[in-house]
Amino acid sequence: MVDDESTSGPRRRKPLWRRVGLAIGVIVVVLVLAVGALYVYPLGSDRLQHAQARELSFDQAEQAATTRVDDDTADAQVLPECRSILRVHPEKAAKAVLMLHGYTSCPKDYTQLAQLFYDRGYNVYAPRETHHGLRDVAESSEVSADGLVAYADESMDVVAGLGDEVGVIGLSGGSVLATWLAERRTESVAHLLLLSPFYRPDSSQAPPIALRPLTVLFGFRLLPDRTVGDTNFTLSGLGQYLRITANLDDEPDNPGLRSVAVAWSAVDPYIDQEKAVSIPTGLAEANDLKVATHEFGADANLPHNIVAPSTLGARTDEINQLYLDLYEG
Repeated sequence: MVDDESTSGPRRRKPLWRRVGLAIGVIVVVLVLAVGALYVYPLGSDRLQHAQARELSFDQAEQAATTRVDDDTADAQVLPECRSILRVHPEKAAKAVLMLHGYTSCPKDYTQLAQLFYDRGYNVYAPRETHHGLRDVAESSEVSADGLVAYADESMDVVAGLGDEVGVIGLSGGSVLATWLAERRTESVAHLLLLSPFYRPDSSQAPPIALRPLTVLFGFRLLPDRTVGDTNFTLSGLGQYLRITANLDDEPDNPGLRSVAVAWSAVDPYIDQEKAVSIPTGLAEANDLKVATHEFGADANLPHNIVAPSTLGARTDEINQLYLDLYEG
């Protein structure tokens, strides 16, 4: 029997350039499929698209808020300055307002603004989100999108029981939750004030093309978490707010909405300022309203946090009055 190899000679291998080209082609196909998967990955959840409202009497609402404040006071891990804030009159007020703090922050930002609203007759509630305001700052990265909207939902239950006409103020990530409430809690939210809303990061922080992969990979914690620059922000923490933004409606219907306002700093390095205006504008126009806007110019040199007394300094009273005016429309 004759050996085939001995008669046909040594088998010729494909040229190196063809083998390298084939390998590169395989890699490209895999990358295209991976990127495509990121863009079809579902960002929603039933919890992010539906509210779970509970009706509370004034006594029940006051008790729920008081319990939250007491729990914060008793918890040694909660920083004293970050405890939930409750300013409530002896009975249900004509007006009540919910104040939601931002990512990695806490209710301390609202100390003076809450007092101003209270002095004007409002019942005021600024609750601490569970993972925030703790001695371990890194805990804030443990937030989840579903948990954040549950926190907003439960907080609105309280405020709806504290006043007849109700609204919400949000700072940064808290503005995302405030917008979500204006869309999902239409039976409650009549006024909306958004301060430095973080619907998506400025392009200097993350280019638009990277937003979808960032939201999927870190919003669902498919990759290990990473800290952003020299801040306390992490990609997974920010990804939770991006997921909530992705679940906002294009044409939100809230027939009870009476005012929508937004304020921001021209030198804010973190937020996409076009989105900060266009999303509340869309909400207002969908409900036959005009959005009220206020940009603090570069000369004001205000940072991302435009409500904390520590950043507003001598202008705190003046700017808080502006916020009251914007909120009331």
